[in-house]
Amino acid sequence: MNKEIRLTNEWDKTFPKSEKVDHEKVTFHNRYGIGLAADMYVPKGADGKLAAIAVCGPFGAVKEQASGLYAQTMAERGFLTIAFDPSFTGESGGEPRFMASPDINTEDFQAAVDFLSVRKDVDPEKIGIIGICGWGGMAVNAAALDTRIKATVASTMYDMTRVNAKGYFDADDNEEKRYEMKKALNAQRTADYISGGYALGGGVVDPLPDDAPFFVKDYYDYYKTPRGYHARSLNSNGGWNVIGCMSFINQPILQYSNEIRSAVLIMHGEKAHSCYFSRDAYADMIKDNKYADNKELLIIPGAVHTDLYDGGGSGAIPFDKLESFFKDNLK
Repeated sequence: MNKEIRLTNEWDKTFPKSEKVDHEKVTFHNRYGIGLAADMYVPKGADGKLAAIAVCGPFGAVKEQASGLYAQTMAERGFLTIAFDPSFTGESGGEPRFMASPDINTEDFQAAVDFLSVRKDVDPEKIGIIGICGWGGMAVNAAALDTRIKATVASTMYDMTRVNAKGYFDADDNEEKRYEMKKALNAQRTADYISGGYALGGGVVDPLPDDAPFFVKDYYDYYKTPRGYHARSLNSNGGWNVIGCMSFINQPILQYSNEIRSAVLIMHGEKAHSCYFSRDAYADMIKDNKYADNKELLIIPGAVHTDLYDGGGSGAIPFDKLESFFKDNLK
C-alpha cells in the first residue's frame, strides 16, 4: 500500500527540533489506497491513552513547514500529534504529482483519523484536527463529514473551492470569467495529454516584482526565504500543476458546515487578505445550527496571513488558546 513512499530520515524542518517530544516518521493510507507520510510527535514520558491531533496545511506546503510546527508545539503541550503531507505532495504517494482534489484532500484528514483512532496510545474519543490555510477549509469540511472528529481548528483558512471559482474577493464571480478560465484549463489538458506530462503553474513568484500586491509579498517572505523555504514545498518551487485544482471550480466544500455538532475554532489575522474566508465560513457554520454554542471565531489583532504559519516573528499563533480549546473539547 505504501511502497511508493520514500521517507527522509534527517531533521529537515523549517523549525528547530524540540527536546520535549519524541519524533518519528509514520505512514498510513486513505480509502483510495494512496500512502500518506507523516511526522508523529509524542510528549516525552507520556503514558496511557492520549488525546490526539492531526495537522495539515498550508495549501502547497509540506509537513516540514507550518503544520509540523503546530504539531510539535501541541505535542509539547501534552497531545499526540501528526503532521502529514496530503496526497500527491511531499513525501506522500499518489500519481501524478501535484494534483489537488476537494474530495481526496478531505479524505486525507479522515485517513489521519483512521490512523490515530486505532493506536494503542490514543483515546479514539479524543481526536481533533488542525487545518492551516487551504487545509483550514478541508478541516471544516472533514468535521462536517466525520463524527469521530471532536474538535477542529481552522487557522488562516482559505475556502479553495470559492477562490478557484470566484477569484479573490469574489471579483471573478460571473459566468464569463469562469468560462474563459475553464476554456484555458481545458486547452491545457489537451496540451498535457499530447506532451505526456503536466505543466506546472509556478509557485510563489520569484523574483518578486516591485509592484507585487501585499499578499504576494507576504507569501514570498515565507515561502521564498529561509524563514519557510523547503525543497519539497510546491509554493517554494514550481507550484501545482496548471490543471491541478481544476475540479475545485464546480465542487464547493462547506455545504453542510452548519450541521457540525462538534467544536470548531476558526482563527484568522485581522490584517490578512484572506480574513473574509473565515468570517464568512463562521457565519455560514452557525446559521441555523442547533450546535452553535461550541463554535468560535477568533480574530487576531494586527496579524497578516502568514503570521499564523509560524508566528511571524511576533508569536502571533495563540497556542495557549489552542491548548485550552482542545483540552476543553477532547475530554
